[in-house]
Amino acid sequence: MLVLANLAKLANKGDDAVKVNSTELQNNFGKYLMLAAREDIIITRNGTEIAKLSALSDVPAEYDPETAATIRERAEEYRYGGRKASYEEFLELSQNSEERYEYIDGEIYLLASPKTAHQKALTEILVLFYNWFQGKKCTPMIAPYDITLRRNPENINVVQPDIMVICDLEENLNENDYYMGVPSLVVEILSAGTRSKDLIKKLDLYMSCGVREYWIVNPLNKEVSVYLFEDQNIIDNITYRKSETAQSFIFPGLSAELDQILK
Repeated sequence: MLVLANLAKLANKGDDAVKVNSTELQNNFGKYLMLAAREDIIITRNGTEIAKLSALSDVPAEYDPETAATIRERAEEYRYGGRKASYEEFLELSQNSEERYEYIDGEIYLLASPKTAHQKALTEILVLFYNWFQGKKCTPMIAPYDITLRRNPENINVVQPDIMVICDLEENLNENDYYMGVPSLVVEILSAGTRSKDLIKKLDLYMSCGVREYWIVNPLNKEVSVYLFEDQNIIDNITYRKSETAQSFIFPGLSAELDQILK
């Protein structure tokens, strides 16, 4: 816990404390809260020292700047697009943050909160897939659900597709109940922030790592592009528009009316 004390009572603490104005403290309180676990924070207003933020003797581990504060600062670095990092750095960040991240070709990407059009399309497609795959071997899953893909033993990628169809779930669950296989079909729903990544980076990743079919859903243009992959190549692709019905290449009979899924 932290106490906010009158500066006059603490004047003998020296000049090593960090000084911050009251507006900056208010806007970034969480950051300074964790920093105060290690050093005093002097609060100023109009250039005058008015108070101090300091830690009690027993500070919980989550407020240690060597851990939680560092993780938060790293998370901010990845907020606006990819940043190069090792796989170990990605694991540390993702395991110690409440944010969701993907790791593609050595770059970390923040998964921002989706908008309404994205979620409406996601719900419609999930319901359609769930009903169609009832009683079949394959199982549709939705994010957040980590999928680990390897271009080679050294190139490890971790993604969270919007929807994925998994046909070997039981055979590829590890001891921690994480799926370590490759989905047969993946669906990504485009948004302004993910358009480039989904159209280029993920298409190449899925094609290279054994995904057989990739649906790219565009709620804005009301389009669905379906790609068929084989031997790390695009074998076929069709883009469906407006009132057309998207068809799966690998699951005969699986289809989606665009008027239904992109209302």
